[in-house]
Amino acid sequence: MDAPEREKYGPEARPLPFERGTDGPRVVLVGVDGSRTSLRAASYAAGLARRQGAGLVVVFVSSPPPYTAIMSGVVAGAVQQTQDELAAELREECRRGAEELGLPVTFLCRRGDAYAELARAADEHRADLVVVGSSEQAGHKLVGSVATRLVRTGRWPVVVVP
Repeated sequence: MDAPEREKYGPEARPLPFERGTDGPRVVLVGVDGSRTSLRAASYAAGLARRQGAGLVVVFVSSPPPYTAIMSGVVAGAVQQTQDELAAELREECRRGAEELGLPVTFLCRRGDAYAELARAADEHRADLVVVGSSEQAGHKLVGSVATRLVRTGRWPVVVVP
């Protein structure tokens, strides 16, 4: 006996009427830090926002390394200058991407703890979805990454891009 090509189970599907604003995210927030995984997360978030007709909020958090306090003023200044240059590059990339994709993009530059600043920005902008790249640092397997902390917060859906 040949099996049928298609089998259906359960009741017939009854599609619901379309309701604007309820069929996907309206605000997608993505955290970027210049790493490979964060740039992949930004690409994923931009594509999703474009397809959904959503706004994209890109957040760069300048987090000084923990050893900054023991650095000389010259070295600490160089570290900050590097962070400022990275922020400028990311800002320009967001501007170009917004023009190319016809996508509304908001770029935020914050200083402090990455988790706290991403959570604050997600709440401020009423993000429907938070996208981050997975951590590439070995220590985060033990201590917990920003992505893990965002997931555990449980206030927004979180997509972690490898």
